[in-house]
Amino acid sequence: MVVLAASICTKGGKAVVSRQFRDMSRTRIESLLASFPKLIPTGTQHTTVETADVRYVYQPLEELYILLITNKASNILQDIDTLHLFARVVSDICRSADEREILTKAFEILGAFDEIVSLGYRENVNLMQVRSVLEMESHEEKIQEIISRNKEAEAKEELKRRAKQLEMQRREQQRRAAGDTAAMYSGITGYSSVPRFEPQEHTPSRIVTSSPAPAASRAPAFKSSGMKLGSKKTKQAELLDALGGEALISSLPELSAPSTPTVSASASQHDVGRGSLPEVESQSVHVVVKEQVNLIILRDGGVQSMELKGDMILNISDESVAHIKLTLGSPSTDFGGNALQFKNHPNTNKFTATQSTKVIALKDPAKSFPLNHGIGVLKWRYAGTDESNVPLSINCWPSPSGDGTCEVSIEYELENDNVTLYDVVISIPLPDGSYPTVSSHTGEWSLDSSSHSLAWSIPIVSPADDTRSGSMVFNVGGDDAGAFFPVQVRFVGLGSMAGVNIGSVETFAGEDVPFSVDSMVTVEKYSVV
Repeated sequence: MVVLAASICTKGGKAVVSRQFRDMSRTRIESLLASFPKLIPTGTQHTTVETADVRYVYQPLEELYILLITNKASNILQDIDTLHLFARVVSDICRSADEREILTKAFEILGAFDEIVSLGYRENVNLMQVRSVLEMESHEEKIQEIISRNKEAEAKEELKRRAKQLEMQRREQQRRAAGDTAAMYSGITGYSSVPRFEPQEHTPSRIVTSSPAPAASRAPAFKSSGMKLGSKKTKQAELLDALGGEALISSLPELSAPSTPTVSASASQHDVGRGSLPEVESQSVHVVVKEQVNLIILRDGGVQSMELKGDMILNISDESVAHIKLTLGSPSTDFGGNALQFKNHPNTNKFTATQSTKVIALKDPAKSFPLNHGIGVLKWRYAGTDESNVPLSINCWPSPSGDGTCEVSIEYELENDNVTLYDVVISIPLPDGSYPTVSSHTGEWSLDSSSHSLAWSIPIVSPADDTRSGSMVFNVGGDDAGAFFPVQVRFVGLGSMAGVNIGSVETFAGEDVPFSVDSMVTVEKYSVV
């Protein structure tokens, strides 16, 4: 086959973009394109038309035509296959096949045309290979950029730490200078201060002292040095060497304010544990319900293993309500059936999952629950393979296209009405060296370079609105359906999967007691294999 030119033109024959693969003048190609619409027969499904000199192989592209101009001796079947590849490349590059979008992406389109046809002959390439050449992305380069950003962040943290040390040193010097001035003043007036021994406080922040010898020993940390074999320098030290001491000094004014790293660290740990779960205002009787799920779902349907563990923790802060009994509420759904097992505290009344009324109270009514101390009063466990107990169903369906690409459709649906899920992240592994093109999705998505996976994030999944279910469709290189498994899921849930809740709290005299409940579900392992 010999392809003379590949063009995209309007229905009036005006060229939008055109690439000549043989020596043809602009006037010649414009003349051929102008005569093309007049040659299209009406009432026929043929996509080829011939003249005395050339053959047109064309395909409608919304309001435009994409066509190949070939010689009459060319293989028409190969020409049609090549035309289809051209059309798919244009659709992949442009969001919409209108004239403005094509003119905007003209450089990329012409580059793709050159990858498909060279000197009039078809190259042995597919869509994924053309896309890879056009993207010119390097996985190693991305990793290097991430490493560079991490080094910069570490250098900034090191600068802050050094700035705080220097600020503490400056304050220590000022304090000592003020003490020397007071001693001199007392000598002039004839009064002397009473000597007393003050042990110096050992604080971890005072690493750099005000004596000249230790300061001199720290000087090499700010001095640039060459590469040394076997050096034990950390990454932060290397970056500080490259930045120099001027960067540290220039950053002192804005970093001199004291910070509280301990408080911020604990706050961040608290945020990690609860995620986006709303806070609960504690009453004098506060009950914490914690559940942890471990689940492995089979990609073709069914459950390989499922385990749910739950704990109920009671905390009483008012002595007047220490003699109480807790009645569990009736669950809205039957979770687990007989496979759900309860275990009571040895000092409380016992009940089973089949009992209609479940009351938590001390065996000895004369005793009271401990104050200001969380005590576990109930545990429960479920283990089984009943698919109806899965809280969030995941359906991942890879469909190879036969051209080296794969279309992946994945959807989720909340199956348990007792919980509302927050910070849901569904991670789908990707084939090595391939990057996805997402065509539709709910929520947000991003690429996790550490595991080379697509992270699909849904802020909240609630049984009360349209976030109950969602889907995503993307295309990616590769034709191995098994490369997209295992799919990993993580979330934090509000409520109880087993439906364990507090119906009422009252004294033994029958008086109602105000209470608060904080219910939370976390994930130990949740995957689709």
